Amino acid sequence: MTDSEENPVAIRRATLADAAVLAGLGTATFVETFGRLYTPADLSAFLTRSRTIEAYREFLEDPRAAAWLALLDDGQAVGYVTAGPCKLPVPGLEADAGEVQQLYVLARHQQRRLGTRLFTTALDWLNERGHALLYVGVWSENHGAQRLYERFGFEKIGEYDFPVGEHLDREFILKRVAA
Repeated sequence: MTDSEENPVAIRRATLADAAVLAGLGTATFVETFGRLYTPADLSAFLTRSRTIEAYREFLEDPRAAAWLALLDDGQAVGYVTAGPCKLPVPGLEADAGEVQQLYVLARHQQRRLGTRLFTTALDWLNERGHALLYVGVWSENHGAQRLYERFGFEKIGEYDFPVGEHLDREFILKRVAA
């Protein structure tokens, strides 16, 4: 898949060889999007736990999970999405539930519908794998992402506290029955 011809962006499935790219992009996009919200200690604790090469390598080794990269024509990664079995704290979680887990695009490449393209890629993959029920978690103050998910039929069904170091963010759990 590519973007417009004048600014092509391809989306391709990530492989184990992309773990370092995902770690770098995962760190950069999280800091760019949310870094201002946390103390340096909380931000560092979160990043060294969840945005490492090892964390992405472990994720990519799971045959039930997948990630995709949005790449400029020069090969620079500017966005990504991850998906797999639902890991959200949902009471009575269905065995076949899937989740779009991380969706990030560098700020300077937003407004190009890359988030939508990545999101639909992950949703299609989850649907193809028989995940009849789909979930996504979103920060309670991320209204733009909430609007995107609502356009795809996701509705809020719960809330939970998401730890970033010692800080707890209020997250919404959104659910959709797969189309």
